[in-house]
Amino acid sequence: SVGVLALSFGACNQDDLPGDEENEKEAFLAPVVQQYVDQTVVSTYQSLADEAVVLYDALVTLKENKTTENVRAAVESWKKARNYWELSEAFLYGAASDFSIDPHIDTWPLALDELITVLDNPSFITSMAGEDGDAWVAEYLGNGLLGFHGIEYILFENGNPKEISKISDKELTYVVAVAGDLRNQCFRLEASWAGIENVTAEKREKLEELEWSTTVRGGRLSYGEDMLQAGKPGSTRVTVTEATVDIVEGCITIVDEVGAMKIGKPHTGENPNYIESPYSHNSIVDFIGNIISVQNAYLGGADKTKRGASVSDYIKKVNSGLDTELKTAMENTIAKIGAIPEPFTETYTSPAAAAAIDACNELLELLENARIELLK
Repeated sequence: SVGVLALSFGACNQDDLPGDEENEKEAFLAPVVQQYVDQTVVSTYQSLADEAVVLYDALVTLKENKTTENVRAAVESWKKARNYWELSEAFLYGAASDFSIDPHIDTWPLALDELITVLDNPSFITSMAGEDGDAWVAEYLGNGLLGFHGIEYILFENGNPKEISKISDKELTYVVAVAGDLRNQCFRLEASWAGIENVTAEKREKLEELEWSTTVRGGRLSYGEDMLQAGKPGSTRVTVTEATVDIVEGCITIVDEVGAMKIGKPHTGENPNYIESPYSHNSIVDFIGNIISVQNAYLGGADKTKRGASVSDYIKKVNSGLDTELKTAMENTIAKIGAIPEPFTETYTSPAAAAAIDACNELLELLENARIELLK
């Protein structure tokens, strides 16, 4: 009877098994999701958190020793941290949105009138100067006074490092507290995706002191684990395909934001004040960083030398023409944005800005097509 069983099994063609194609697809995409979590999301957030520490320390040094050299050091660190943040914007879903970290550290335009009021309040300055000034600003200051743009306003003037004589002691007290909060938020991003047990002791201690949750819905899974366990009990995602679709949707969201809002709102005249990083003249660099974050998400890693399994691999397999078009469109969008002359505060109505919006729209359409391919 053993021989008969073997015969009858052999007669059944593998292709006839229901769900076989689906299982193959899930098996193909699992390493894609693994690579994305480890080499795109966690690696970017780790770099961001590390640079946020450097920025905080640079501002503490500046507060203690007001020199032109120290302003420059803080400015350079701001630009680096800023860039890592922009490189993370293709994955603003998850911890960045669930914990409202994105609006907390990256709201613009800055609430300038409110900032003047805050700086004129002696008791506020005392609170910010306290040991837990970082926690105080997080609790008492609105999003329009926090994060990158509050720090940017103090450190830059017309795209250059501000002269030290123009930065007051009160402003330095404010900026150190805000940078402390920025650092804490970046720690939370890294821990939320990597798992709190996988970050440095310094980061872990700070987060435990703040008593901040770093898991999905306060459960036991980090955001990275939740994504990696897609299709298994406990994960918020029913399939690995769903997790991969999230990767592409994160890309779609940011490309749409760059084209329609970051460049589009000022360009169309809908809101000429809606300009990101206006004091540092970093707008174009910001926008390019966003598209590079899409490239990293699609091509399988933030570090080109460590790239592996990617969404691109799957799209290439099912629709190689679309994959080629997507890669070309990403490069084209970066080039078109880079062709907008700086400062964007003066060139947002230019034909170059219009061309960049068109490039974003073209890329957007191709990403939508990639999403459709994944859902087939």
